[in-house]
Amino acid sequence: MTQTTDFLAPARLGRLELPHHLVMAPLTRNRAEADGTPADLMVTHYAQRSSAGLIIAEGSTPNAVGQTYPNITALHTDRHQEGWRQVTEAVRAGGGRMFLQLQHGGRVSHPATTGLTPVAPSALPLPETIFTPGGHRPAAVPREMTLDDIRATAADFAAAARRAVDAGFEGVEVHSANGMLLHQFLADNTNRRTDGYGGSVERRVRFAAEVTEAVADAIGADRVGIRVSPANTVNGIREDGTEDLYAALVARLKDLGLAYLHLVRADPEAAWYRRIRADWPGTLIGNPVLTDLTTEAVTLASRAMLAAGADLVALGRPFLANPDLVERLRRGAPLNPVRDRYFMYVGGADGYNDYPALGAVQGQPSSASMVATDAALVA
Repeated sequence: MTQTTDFLAPARLGRLELPHHLVMAPLTRNRAEADGTPADLMVTHYAQRSSAGLIIAEGSTPNAVGQTYPNITALHTDRHQEGWRQVTEAVRAGGGRMFLQLQHGGRVSHPATTGLTPVAPSALPLPETIFTPGGHRPAAVPREMTLDDIRATAADFAAAARRAVDAGFEGVEVHSANGMLLHQFLADNTNRRTDGYGGSVERRVRFAAEVTEAVADAIGADRVGIRVSPANTVNGIREDGTEDLYAALVARLKDLGLAYLHLVRADPEAAWYRRIRADWPGTLIGNPVLTDLTTEAVTLASRAMLAAGADLVALGRPFLANPDLVERLRRGAPLNPVRDRYFMYVGGADGYNDYPALGAVQGQPSSASMVATDAALVA
């Protein structure tokens, strides 16, 4: 892509023409039905944010054992697929484009949620409690995946990708970040295997690469992105030799012709970031670290991300709290603050679909048909 720091200029992602460089990052908000089917609230939520250059929808599990928490979306039944179709049709009607993130939790799961024993690269439990339908519980010890499990899981990702395209998504993002299953294979403290999937960095990146290859074979590499979070310690992850680890993963993937590589908490000053940008030949989506969610801070961070070599900028919380984020940044208008974290992960419209658009803030009809329910919503 042509380098620019103007994040509101038109952009391109493979065969997709994008109206600007701002991507809505995947945000898991636990609003699905109990079986993983997207709920009506989600149709409204994503439709309100159709002005994003690209929406990457929240992590959706490709099989039952991959579910992380209650009310997380899934995509392995006809009902799931039909639910997601309602979402993509609403976003397309608003002029938007969507990818879907495919996420398997691995050890970030619990039998109280799924009825199944979690699986992971090694039988090492999450070192903290996990939220279940009955509240927080001690983590379960996962079952170490067999070679058959590994092959079956890659096939499940591929099948979910085919369903995603059939449901109207432009493509999918393979989630290899934030301590989920693929990241558990990458990290040496969660992967103690002695077979072809553990030990050296080349072996530890193998599963993430094979899943991505399977998905690319299923729907075409130009419809597939992958998300990674180098040096991220969430969910008990520890990576020794981060730079070499991701250099090995990039080396395995760079010739596939993928749609993009998505970096979580991208730090242009980190050696791993500079190495990845130098080695990755395709589109790089950078998710900047935001400590301040003001218009000025988001603007500066987005420009800096592009100046550091990213091709697109992924924003999470700013899009959560501002369905019309792009227009606010275009005008230099104030941003809504994110409401209490409690509202992020509970059901209902509060803190999800009730953030006001500029029209509502200025006393005019809201283009997103929203009503502010709390004066604190206005920045």
